[in-house]
Parts: sequence; C-alpha cells; structure tokens
Amino acid sequence: MNEYDLWFILLRISDKIKINLIKTFKNTKEIWYYTVNEYNTRSKDVNLKLKWDNDTVNNLKNDIVRNKISLVTYFDDDYPSELRNYDDSPYAIFYKGNIKSLNKYRNVSIVGSRECSSYGSNIAKIIAKDLCNENINIISGLAIGIDAEAHLACVENGGYTCAVLGCGLDIVYPKRNLKIFNGILDTGGCVLSQFVPGTKPLAYNFPIRNRIISALSEITIVVEASLKSGSLITAGSALEQGREVMAVPGSIFSKNSIGTNKLIKDGAVPLTNSKDVFQLLGIDYNEKINKEKKLNGLEKRIYGMISDNPIHIDDIIKITGVDITQIYELLFEMQLKKEIMCLNGNYYVKANNYI
Repeated sequence: MNEYDLWFILLRISDKIKINLIKTFKNTKEIWYYTVNEYNTRSKDVNLKLKWDNDTVNNLKNDIVRNKISLVTYFDDDYPSELRNYDDSPYAIFYKGNIKSLNKYRNVSIVGSRECSSYGSNIAKIIAKDLCNENINIISGLAIGIDAEAHLACVENGGYTCAVLGCGLDIVYPKRNLKIFNGILDTGGCVLSQFVPGTKPLAYNFPIRNRIISALSEITIVVEASLKSGSLITAGSALEQGREVMAVPGSIFSKNSIGTNKLIKDGAVPLTNSKDVFQLLGIDYNEKINKEKKLNGLEKRIYGMISDNPIHIDDIIKITGVDITQIYELLFEMQLKKEIMCLNGNYYVKANNYI
C-alpha cells in the first residue's frame, strides 16, 4: 500500500466512482498524474477534490501502522467477495485479524436489540453456537445486547465471528465490549470497518455499517427488535441486497418483539430453531442421536414440574441437576413449541394457562 493508494482512499468522492476510476486507469498513481496534468482540461474541475494533502496522508499511514491495522481494496483477493455483489460496495476495508475466512465459509448475521431480554440473549447464544459449530461464520456489529451475545457465543465455542464497526478500528465502541473485541481477535476472528482510523462512532455511520453486515451475509437473523431498532434497518438492507431475512417470533406483550413479529408478518422467515437456518442454507443438519434422546427425556421431566404456579429457572436447574446452558437451550425450544412461557424475572409457566 503506497502513498497514492492512501491518498485515493481519502478522496471525498463516492466508492462507486473510485472503483470505476481504478477500472479505467488501473492504479492510483496513474489517476494522480491524470488529475494534475496541466494539459488535461477534464481534470481541472476535480483538482480541488483530488488535491494532495501530505499531512492527512501521513496521518493515515501512521494510524494504520501504530494500530496494527490491515487494509484490502475492492480489487484485492482477500476483499470479501459478498461485498462485491451490490451497488454500494466500499472501495477499501480496514481490518484486524483473519479476513480470509469470510471468503472461505458461509456467512450469517445475527442482530437485534441493545436492551435484549434473557429470552433474546439465550436465543442469540444458542443459534450462534449451533451455526459456528457447523463452520458458519457469524457476522454482527459489536453492539451491546444481541450483537455481543452472538459474538461471545462464537468466542466461547471456538467459532469464527466478524464484528463490523461504525467507527475507525482505533476506537472500541462501546468500550464495555473491549473484552469481546479482543476475544474475537484472539480466537481467529475479524474486526473490520470501512471508516478510516480516527472516525468517531457518529449516529449516521451505523446505517452504513448495517449495510455492510447484511451484504456480507446470506441470511440476516433478527432476534429481538423494537419498531425503532437499528436491526430493522439491517433487515431492510438485506432485502434490498437480495438476501434472506429471518426473525424470531416473540411475545405480543414485549416491545422487543414488535419489530420481529412485524418482520414475520411482512414476509420474513420465522426462526423457531437452528434447523430452520440450516434448511434455508440448504444444509442437512442432523443433531447427535444421543443428545436428541437426552433432551427429549429431559423435556418431559421439565414439563412435568412446570404448572400454573411460576417456577424460577434456578429451581429448575437445582431439581434437574443439568448444566445451565443445556437448560436454557431446552427452555428456548419448549417456548418456541408454545409448551411453556417465560415471565419477567426468568420464571416459567405452562403456556396454555396464559392464553
């Protein structure tokens, strides 16, 4: 990456124009000489836009080196191939970690509410775990809530996850997710952004970030969303880009399910278990027989202890003696089958008592 490349990245012209210029001139050095040629009348109108600023170019170079940031452009082999398939393809992507896996395996995004419920949190963990265990890359936005839960499930289970930021890579936003940020990189994942280092996490950056998330993904899964949730923007972008959208159904009394229920009403594919995702991907997914039998037996046992009177999840764990992760997974499956309902505070009751 030379100084002409960095100058070109900093130009205040659209990525589409940048890509077309490279197709015409083959490299950034030729573009520079074309624009400064005093005999080239076509270039005079754009000279101000294309003016060289040594300080800005050097600052970008220093930021990249100091923060150990890597860079790929639209024409590089490691550029995510899924991003080439839509009109708003970013010319350059800044990244840390392993970007190659985005082209090696299939990508699914998991997004949702920042103020997620325990129901949404558990679903995000279960779906992310099941997908990454089958070598499906999980894409999300490192936000608090559903995003963080999806990333964390991959980190804890040795899967690949990619976080797309709405700011420069020298900024961890939100700061409370620094541990997840580092965990993604420590476990072979990737953090990327189309924004140059130093870019603040301003509100108008996030719809742009959301379009990258959806463009990278064959399927965008919305776990929980209010009507004003940014994840609905991600879902809308996915539809514009010709991608599939799945949504997790939720209680009609929960504000976090208003958005997802509306998506389903408008035609999104309902997600009732991990197999739904694999089916949409065209993958034959078979759970281990022993696990299936164990869950079926345990399901009957749990259903027998849940009645009209709410029972807390801690009591279910204490009575069954089963690992909390397995309990959460089974309770989620039972809710999706409308056998039980989760009330505030992680209390469970039989669903037919509340219809």
